[in-house]
Amino acid sequence: MPEITVAVAYHSGFGHTARQAHAVAEGVGTVDGATAALCDVGRLGDPLWRTLDESAAIVFGTPTYMGSQSAVFQAFAEASAPVWAAQGWRHKLAAGFTNSAGVNGDKLNTLISLSLFAAQHGMTWVSLDLPPGWLYTEHGDAASLNRLGGFLGAMAQSPSDVDAERAPGPADLATAAHLGARVAAQALALTRGRAAVAR
Repeated sequence: MPEITVAVAYHSGFGHTARQAHAVAEGVGTVDGATAALCDVGRLGDPLWRTLDESAAIVFGTPTYMGSQSAVFQAFAEASAPVWAAQGWRHKLAAGFTNSAGVNGDKLNTLISLSLFAAQHGMTWVSLDLPPGWLYTEHGDAASLNRLGGFLGAMAQSPSDVDAERAPGPADLATAAHLGARVAAQALALTRGRAAVAR
């Protein structure tokens, strides 16, 4: 049966979103037949584009700055125009994650932007598939998966005065790992299904 690669294409300004990206990659690695490729989109070049081209799915990640994705991530998105023109990522799976200092921080706006970027490339978006944690019920707590209550992708919060060695916290990292595993399982099933049909 074919094995797959899931690319985790991210930018991190201060290391917090990189920590989240590594958690996504760890989640991918829990799925037999799937391997994660961490891709820093601040380093544009042939190796990046080749890895993204060869991946069955791409999980996009960026910090939320001033209510939207970082300028570095946006530069990567704009640099993908030749891929868009060739429809190079069409039919790949996509998902997204983001981190900000604020508990809300308008992270949803960033995830919407990432999903629209994926849609422009003809990709199929994979949601988080977790109920909201923490304040959703009386008995929720800050250790719950999806404690920030997102649906479109994985959200994390890193206090502005806490370094990347300590933030995001365990619940947000576990939520990111859940997303990585979900994308990997979906991509593997899709790839193997296509291979079976092609026989």
